[in-house]
Amino acid sequence: MKKLIFLLMCFVLINNAFSQIETPVSWRFSSEKISTTNATLVITAKVAPGWHIYSTNIPEGGPIPTSFKFNKSADYSLVGKLIEAKPESAFDKNFGMQISWHSGLVEFKQKIKLNSSATTVTGVLEFMVCNDQKCLPPEEIEFKIAVNSMGESGVISDETAKPVSNLSAIQPSRSVDLADDQKTISTDFGRSASKDSGSQSKWWFLEIFIAGFIGGLAAFFMPCIYPMIPLTISYFTKKSGSRTKAIQSALIYGLSIISIYVGLGLLVTFLFGASALNEAASSATFNLLFFIMLVVFAISFLGAFEITLPSSLVNKADEKSNVGGFIGLFFMAFTLALVSFSCTGPIIGYLLVDSVSKGTYLGPAIGMFGFSFALAIPFTLFAAFPSWLKRLPSSGGWLNTVKVSLGFLELALAFKFLSNVDLAYHWNILDRDIFLVIWIIIFGMLGIYLLGKLTLSTDSAIQTLSLPRLFVSMLVLGFTIYMIPGLWGAPLKGISAWLPPQSTQEFDLFSNNSSSISKSTETPGKKYNTLFHAPNGIDAFFDYDQGMEQAKKLNKPALIDFTGWSCTNCRKMEASVWADPEVLKRLKEDFVLISLYVDDKTELAENEKYTAKSGKKIKYIGQKWSDFQAVRFNTNSQPFYVIVDTVGRELIAPQAFNLDVNNYIEFLESGKTAFSKTTL
Repeated sequence: MKKLIFLLMCFVLINNAFSQIETPVSWRFSSEKISTTNATLVITAKVAPGWHIYSTNIPEGGPIPTSFKFNKSADYSLVGKLIEAKPESAFDKNFGMQISWHSGLVEFKQKIKLNSSATTVTGVLEFMVCNDQKCLPPEEIEFKIAVNSMGESGVISDETAKPVSNLSAIQPSRSVDLADDQKTISTDFGRSASKDSGSQSKWWFLEIFIAGFIGGLAAFFMPCIYPMIPLTISYFTKKSGSRTKAIQSALIYGLSIISIYVGLGLLVTFLFGASALNEAASSATFNLLFFIMLVVFAISFLGAFEITLPSSLVNKADEKSNVGGFIGLFFMAFTLALVSFSCTGPIIGYLLVDSVSKGTYLGPAIGMFGFSFALAIPFTLFAAFPSWLKRLPSSGGWLNTVKVSLGFLELALAFKFLSNVDLAYHWNILDRDIFLVIWIIIFGMLGIYLLGKLTLSTDSAIQTLSLPRLFVSMLVLGFTIYMIPGLWGAPLKGISAWLPPQSTQEFDLFSNNSSSISKSTETPGKKYNTLFHAPNGIDAFFDYDQGMEQAKKLNKPALIDFTGWSCTNCRKMEASVWADPEVLKRLKEDFVLISLYVDDKTELAENEKYTAKSGKKIKYIGQKWSDFQAVRFNTNSQPFYVIVDTVGRELIAPQAFNLDVNNYIEFLESGKTAFSKTTL
């Protein structure tokens, strides 16, 4: 089992390395005047945490070394060799050899002799950046460094430092060709995109883990697991003979639970494949299957039937648990997983569906780690402190109440996935108000059920209403009432990320507020204006070329918004960040917004269909913009925001999901300032 888990983990990490490209290095070019005849060129790299660039001296067969080619000129000549800071030396598992590298802040210096009072040194920098899991494609950057006659440092503006080529990626599956004038690399320290990428990675990791942890806590209180706690702890204490050995057995038992469920998560990634997981977030087929699956799970929790595994499998696992030792404890945990599947299956199913739909390769494993960690904690704690068992509430009908309540929740969440399909194909069946009606009914029925006014066939008779049940029912009914104004168009910012866009609302009494589109201020003749509508009354464009034409016409920077119908974080950004008055003012007045939906299933006109360089046939609007994002910006995550000038050159580092309003204002202001410099 350990070998299998290790091999699956390696497979996932390799696939992950083949699929994500980042820009974790920013460069600065300057000069220091030593005398009237001598100067030093200073080239500084700022490398994001966890990454490194390689030394200028790398053995044959190793990674691409950092190198500088200075163009010859009569105005200056090189003096001596390039001086680099002392590198770190370590074994690089990417290449299997001892090599030298730099991380953090590193300087390279080259002395020159001046033959004139002022000159500009030009050249090309080549480098490659790696971390412990992957290497990014080697890149070349043209640079210009001013050396003036006043003895001051000279730094060339960002626009002059652009890649002259984007060489074939080390990863054979991600070779991308970019036009020289379509991508720029920062020459200053505020421009590395790795900060945003890192914060986004932490967000999805924590989000999936916490969801899994909550699911594990919920599973603990299910009828198939909760009654087994005293029996299992009693087995540990009696068979082990001492408290110390009982705790050891419980730890092994808990670790076995974790390894089983994490292995399940890795298996899902292995079976689906990296590309399938990445496409799941925007795939209509996946979302429709997820909807059906969750409805089945919900009906199971509501008591219609039980989802069980073959009894022969359970019996074989139970036989193995009698072996004793580590193996026996492992199969004892495996038996628990099999026996409790009728209760945990729907929870596990939802967690796997949710993590897969986020398009993250390790998502299923992380979700299962959170789930199993929460499930394993009680066994370990109660083995260490068996007296705590006396404080546990006795088993009873309340366990079934927990199960039924989760059934209502899963039924509500299932409609989010159906909404994704409805939006992508423009069926216009599950509009915002219809969606709200469904949720109001589901949560209203849940509140009534918790009050004991609605009973199912699996419920026991309720003599009195406990305080916890009363308070939970109040919360649920309060949430139900909160949603009701949404039927008339109220924004409902607290749950807006889960709802269809405001533009799908059929009956809207809030039509005069800023969340609606004012046709009098909307640019006429926009492409796809019947399919898409920007939030908060922004006059957005939904075609890149048309949006860029408008940017040139108005002489404004363009904000490219890569978004999607199924992108929950996109809706969070629009509701929490874009709706802020300061942000909204800038979006309306200072930029031309170009919103590109990467998951829309509207078919392109015949003359717009094409075959991508990857060989994939591009037939839909979403495919077109997804391919454009991958080729142009080497990423496929949403939301993703890029500020470009009127010819499409990046002005500052792109941003991803970040709910900090001040950060987004700074992002917009930096883009606006950078654009103003290009027009001087």
